[in-house]
Amino acid sequence: MIIGIPKEIKDNEFRVSATPGAVASLVQAGHEVLVQRGAGEGSGFDDEEYARNGGQLLASTEEVWRRSDMVMKVKEPLPEEYRFLREGLVLFTYLHLAASEELTKELIQRKVTSIAYETVELPNGALPLLMPMSEVAGKMAVQIAAHYLEKMNGGRGKLLGGVPGVPPADVVIVGGGIVGTNAAMVALGMGASVVILDINADRLRYLTEILHGNLITLVSNRHNLAEATRRADVVIGAVLIKGAKAPKLVTRDMVAAMKPGSVIVDVAVDQGGCIETTRPTSHSAPIYFVDGVLHYCVPNIPGAVPRTSTYALSNQTLPYALCLAGKGFARAVQENPALAKGVNVYKGLVTYQAVAEAFSLEYTPLAKLL
Repeated sequence: MIIGIPKEIKDNEFRVSATPGAVASLVQAGHEVLVQRGAGEGSGFDDEEYARNGGQLLASTEEVWRRSDMVMKVKEPLPEEYRFLREGLVLFTYLHLAASEELTKELIQRKVTSIAYETVELPNGALPLLMPMSEVAGKMAVQIAAHYLEKMNGGRGKLLGGVPGVPPADVVIVGGGIVGTNAAMVALGMGASVVILDINADRLRYLTEILHGNLITLVSNRHNLAEATRRADVVIGAVLIKGAKAPKLVTRDMVAAMKPGSVIVDVAVDQGGCIETTRPTSHSAPIYFVDGVLHYCVPNIPGAVPRTSTYALSNQTLPYALCLAGKGFARAVQENPALAKGVNVYKGLVTYQAVAEAFSLEYTPLAKLL
């Protein structure tokens, strides 16, 4: 199979979909790998590293897309890349389609075989290709919040961990999954007072057992959310419903009741956000204010630490890429149920139910199309 690695074009997106080592593994398995020149520079990989590992360097983005049977990316195609999409192309990347009707319809119309990293799902419910970026984003969310709490950056002027005789900041984390757990680990490690809200009491019990420090767990409901956010210095949105648009749990009224200069970091923004006042921003212009509350809503948070993120992502995606390239799409998804769950659009039809429901489109089980 011919596999393409184009350079990412999203604002300040420095990750690349495959390390030179991953390219070497694909080449050793008998595949041809086309790498756009400069694709790895943001992650610290120069063109020569890719060439030494068997990658074929191409200067043109268009040529990478045109010649490839499968394109591996990090982020979803942007409008300027839609012209490269075509019938039969296998696109393997983060898609987050439930938050983008425009992209969903482009993939349908152009009949792209669209496999989303974030919906590849193991039998135990784990999301192996989303997990590493959730870990990165969760840890970074607290670093970001600490930065923006500083007065010169627009915040209340509070130190996250406080000092003896002065209380720490109050950090509220909405969602106790991978993002929320990693955010709590860092916040507690920095000495903050942390509240985690989740609808799953068993998950809260588990978090109480594994996390140590000034931690309170609460069952997530409207009353508890309103009380917790009203007292918060930082709110981190960490809600995930697999493949679906995030529910708006923190309302506009709750945001209005927060203290001026408090900080919201909505990690769920790539699925639409779990806070009513959320709208996507970028690394170039990351923040805005609503009712005096600072909002940071960058969809590609891990792109700010590309060296770590690229290694973490490539480690997880490589086995699935080898499976797709070695067996071909149809056989790969028939033999690998986890990979089959990653297929969101195939032959012009939506094959992931949550995406179909998000836009009132017809859902077609993948098995009927194979």
